[in-house]
Amino acid sequence: MGNIEMRMGMIIVAGLSAMTLAACESKADKAAEVKADSLEAQAAATPNEAKEKALNAEADRVEQQAGNADGGATTANTPDTSPSK
Repeated sequence: MGNIEMRMGMIIVAGLSAMTLAACESKADKAAEVKADSLEAQAAATPNEAKEKALNAEADRVEQQAGNADGGATTANTPDTSPSK
């Protein structure tokens, strides 16, 4: 194998490794997503606007907290996109 082919192989392996790490999702992230989805469903179902806002805010808090549950290994620099603030 030539030097160029070897370098290209290393670049491809490095790229695939980085993509694999980025795609990983921790158990805490998955659990938080399930909980947040449940809260959002409850918010959508309630006729009480104050309760809807509170449930959506709690769902946002759960999602934001999960972004840091793994030390940022899978969600580094998670932006705060909460519309309920």
